[in-house]
Amino acid sequence: MKELKCPKCGNVFQVDEADYASIVSQVRTSEFAAEVDQRVRELTEQKQNEQQTLQAKHASELAQIKSNNAAELAQLRSDKDSELAQIKSNNAAELAQLQSKYEQQISQLNAAIQVSDQKVENAKIQTQMAMNNQMQAKETEINTLRNQLVLQQSQHTTEQNTLKENYQRQLKDKQELIDYYKDMKTKLSTKMLGESLEVHCSNEFNKNRATMFPNAYFEKDNDASGGTKGDFIFRDYIDGTEYISIMFEMKNENETTATKHKNDDFLAKLDKDRNEKGCEYAILVSLLEKDNDLYNEGIVNMSYKYPKMYVVRPQFFIPIISLLSHAAQNSVQYKKELALARKQTIDVTNFEDELEAFKKGFGNNYRLASEKFEKAIEEIDKTIDHLLKVKSALIGSENNLRLANDKANGLTIKKLTKNNPTMKQKFEDARLAQDDARLAQDDTDSAQDDTDLVQGEE
Repeated sequence: MKELKCPKCGNVFQVDEADYASIVSQVRTSEFAAEVDQRVRELTEQKQNEQQTLQAKHASELAQIKSNNAAELAQLRSDKDSELAQIKSNNAAELAQLQSKYEQQISQLNAAIQVSDQKVENAKIQTQMAMNNQMQAKETEINTLRNQLVLQQSQHTTEQNTLKENYQRQLKDKQELIDYYKDMKTKLSTKMLGESLEVHCSNEFNKNRATMFPNAYFEKDNDASGGTKGDFIFRDYIDGTEYISIMFEMKNENETTATKHKNDDFLAKLDKDRNEKGCEYAILVSLLEKDNDLYNEGIVNMSYKYPKMYVVRPQFFIPIISLLSHAAQNSVQYKKELALARKQTIDVTNFEDELEAFKKGFGNNYRLASEKFEKAIEEIDKTIDHLLKVKSALIGSENNLRLANDKANGLTIKKLTKNNPTMKQKFEDARLAQDDARLAQDDTDSAQDDTDLVQGEE
């Protein structure tokens, strides 16, 4: 293989031995034709000079001969004319023969040049076809890779949208569940604005009267003969015997009230009203001290201050009545037996012991019920905290999805091939093939321009 350098663009390309010999032959043929033309011109000029010299010499001699002897001059002129004609004839034949030889050589050179041009053109066509095929293969490969990249990006976008929709749906479900528990807790703590606590408790009792307290008495305390009165009195009976009685006091407070009351402020009055009305239990239904966890977690036993006294939130109004009623129902039989024993003058010591045992059992039942209420409120708070954590995690997942989407949008072929030498080399080969095709096209255009220029000069 031989290397040739283009004098115009400076590109170096390789040719085989046959093409190189053909190009060298072309160069030599061109130089030989130029040399032949130069030699023909020199011979022609030499012959012309010789003819001029001969003519001048013959003219001088002819003049001398004329001056000496006209006859001799005429004879000499005739001889010289014959000699000159012979020389011209010989020179013309020699020149024609040489011209024919030169034309034959030029024809052969032109034929060789045409064959070489045809070979070069064929080589260019084959090279162009090979480059076009290679470029087409590279373009096909690049298009395939681009389609795969677009397909992967589309799949990634679809998966991302699906995950985002799932997370948004889960987030919405969790938010709804959180709102539900918050609403439930709010309803367990307070009633709707504009509804008084007394009306609420009265309505709650009347809704459960037919099923839970069919024989009970529950009315407003309208007797203020002792100077004060409670809000409601509850009494229940079995076979005409009263087995339980409760004095209720309901206390609510406006949020805008400047002076905030505490539950302890009303316990003494409630105990006094209970004693005056002959009730066994006293219960304060209160919305005071809303931030006090002691009253928010369940039924609060205040017996260490006043006997048989409790403080509850409105949500425990019915449960405390139910607990005390069910516990007191066990004492109905004892009360009946006590009345019978008194009539029969029976010692009531054993009855009092059993009554104390009942009180102790009731206290245990109340304690267990209070613990369960406290545990229920605690579980609700834990559920709300857990759902808030789930919501925070889902929001964090959405942020990660957004970052992943930004990374996918910033993905380019350059970044994909940064650490992938194989793909990087393929793209480099494709670009080099495009550059080679462009250079080959420039060479073709340059050769065509040279051909057009030569034809124009001819």
